[in-house]
Amino acid sequence: MKIDILLADYTNVQHGTDLLILLNAYALDPMGGGEPLSEHVQANLIESMASRTDTFTVLCYVDNEPAGLINFIEGFSTFKCKPLMNVHDVVVIEKYRGLGLSQQMFNEVEKIALQRGCCKLTLEVLEGNIIAQKAYRKLGFSGYELDPVMGKAVFWEKKL
Repeated sequence: MKIDILLADYTNVQHGTDLLILLNAYALDPMGGGEPLSEHVQANLIESMASRTDTFTVLCYVDNEPAGLINFIEGFSTFKCKPLMNVHDVVVIEKYRGLGLSQQMFNEVEKIALQRGCCKLTLEVLEGNIIAQKAYRKLGFSGYELDPVMGKAVFWEKKL
C-alpha cells in the first residue's frame, strides 16, 4: 500500500477535484451535516481557496486514490502575538479508516504550522464524535481553558 501526503496546489485540477470529492463525502456523513455541498460551493470553493494566502489543504492518497484531507486556515493569537492554524475539516474516507492516515496528515499540518511560526493548532469536534476525540487526544489536543475554575472554552456560532 502506497500512502502519499502532500500540500494541495489549488491550481492543480486533480487536486481541486479530489478536494471536492473528499469534502463532499465528509458533508454527506452525519458528522459533516448529512447534506451534499451546494452547487455554489462546488463551483467556487477551489477558486476562492486559491485566492487566499491563509488557507491550506493537506491531501492524502492511498495507491493514488484520494483517501483523506485536512483543510486548515491561519488565524492569529493576540495572547501570543503569533499566527495559529485552525483545523477546519478532517476527512478520511470510510474504507481507509484505521490506517493512521489522520495522524500522518496531522504530522504534515504541524510541520507547515511550525514553518509558518504558529504557536498552536486549534480545532472543533462534535461532542458525540468520540472516535475523533480519541484520535485528537492521541495527537496531543485537549480542551482549551485559561483558568480551570472558569472551565473549558465552548465553540459557538451565529449564522449570517
